[in-house]
Formats: sequence, structure tokens, C-alpha cells
Amino acid sequence: MMEENLSWMDVKLLVKRELAEAVADVFSRFAPEGVMIESTDVAVDANGEEHATGPLRVHAFLPFDSQLEDTRRKLEEALWHLSVIHPLPTPEYTPLNEKDWIETWKHHYRPIAIGKRLMIVPAWVDLPEGGRAQIRIEPGLAFGTGTHPTTQLCLEILDGFIQESNTFMDVFDVGCGSGILSIAALKLGAGRAFGVDVNHKAIETAKKNAEINDITNRFHLAVGSVAEIRGGIFDVNHAPIVLANIIAPILKKLMFAGLGDIVAPGGVLILSGILEEQLVEMLRVLNANGFFVRSKNQIDDWVALVASR
Repeated sequence: MMEENLSWMDVKLLVKRELAEAVADVFSRFAPEGVMIESTDVAVDANGEEHATGPLRVHAFLPFDSQLEDTRRKLEEALWHLSVIHPLPTPEYTPLNEKDWIETWKHHYRPIAIGKRLMIVPAWVDLPEGGRAQIRIEPGLAFGTGTHPTTQLCLEILDGFIQESNTFMDVFDVGCGSGILSIAALKLGAGRAFGVDVNHKAIETAKKNAEINDITNRFHLAVGSVAEIRGGIFDVNHAPIVLANIIAPILKKLMFAGLGDIVAPGGVLILSGILEEQLVEMLRVLNANGFFVRSKNQIDDWVALVASR
């Protein structure tokens, strides 16, 4: 008989950093209330700032309901198919009540310094202002806590790309998740950010994070993707900076769906979520769409590209 006070089943998998995104993608199919990627260790630099390191632990939170066993079976079947390509450890299962679920998020999420000017700060942690620009994040039910290499790569690129306040600089964030990249761009000096995501819960989380960071008047959000941007869902359909931090197969589809068409003349396309083994194919896709790579950044097996026409 099901215990009434249990709300969630926390499914955990400890994996190499390069596998975290693929596991999270599998988890997201079965976890309507969110997937969390956490770092297992931090390194402290000469300035005493912490940077995420080590393997990553991916959590899926499954509703503790009458469908749990069927969901668990389907999840394990999907993980088995992934393990044929990349060996995976056995997942761990921990029943949680609502309070424990919230505390699980908070316990493993700490301030992380990114690049030279950014600090990702959990919304419930108070840090003194000054020094780094603080991006306050409530992970909620969406991807994007700053610990995964793909997100870090994008943040580091933005840190180096947006040098000073420019109220005329717009940013598109395709697959915005928690909104972390758009918020970072705005904190670094961009004028406006426009985020889209096919997951309406991600949009809800991004809106909450916009409120936390007091940038709601400059961060515009909508459910959708490239087609909706091109179709006029916002008052602009071109931007000098276009971000897409998604897995490579989706990036490929987006490129052929017109992702490059929303990059303003002279602008840049920042792509992340690419494994090193997928780089050659991604370069081919970019070339086929009239883009060349200006720079490449890499953490472990993950690659991010800055491309232009």
C-alpha cells in the first residue's frame, strides 16, 4: 500500500560529465516535475571562488503514484538502450516527500563562479553585492543550474563576448530552460533577451528567475522554437546573438529549420551541447547553412561553437 506522505521517487545516476546531458534527456521523458544535474565536487581557485568539477549526478523526480512502477520500467528500458552505446551504472532510487524534494534541490546547489565576471547563485542564498554579476537561479522544473559543462561553456563565451552595456543588443535563447543564459547576457550588459522553449514548465521557471533577478521588463518569454520566432511571436525576429544550448541532434534539426535565419547580419550563433565525436557532423551542418566557425571552446568532451555567416 502506498504511503500517503511520499510524493516523489528520486532516481539518481552518477556519470561522467560527457554523459550527463544524454542521461538527462532520457530522464526528462519520464520526469514531468524536472531533472537536476549536480556537480559532485568543486575546486577552489586562487581567489577562493568555487568552480564545479568532477563527475555529475543526474536526478529525475518521478511522481509517487499508481503509475510509478510502469514509469520506472520504461525509464530503465530507455537507460538500457543508452547503455548499449555508453556503459552506465545502476540507478539509485530514493522515495521523497514534498519537503525532502525541495531540500534535495537546495542541499546540492551552491554558488559557482563562471568565467571572469559571473557568479551563479541559488535564489535562497544571500551573497554581498559587488565584484561578479550575480545570476540568481531557482532551478525549479527546468534545465540550467550552471553546473553542466554545456551551460558553463555558453556562460564563458557570453562573458567574453558582451564587453559593456549595450541597450541595443538583443539576444535570442532557443531552448532557454531555466533562463540562466538570457539572464547572464542581460546582467553582462545586453539590452533585451527573448527566450523560447517547447516545455511550458521551463517558461514558467524562467519567468520566476526573471523576477528574482529583477529583469522581467527586458526578458521576454514564449512557448515555442525557431518557427515561432520566425513567425513573429516577438516584436523582433533577428538578433546579433543567438544562443542554443541543446543536444547536437536537436541543434542539427534546428539549423535546417532556420536557426541561422534569426541571426542578424554580422551577428553570432553560439551553439553548445555538442560532444567532441559529433563535432565533424556539426561543422558540416553549419557549412551547409552558410556558417563558418569563429571559435571553439571545450570542457572535457563537450564543445561549444561561435559561428557566423
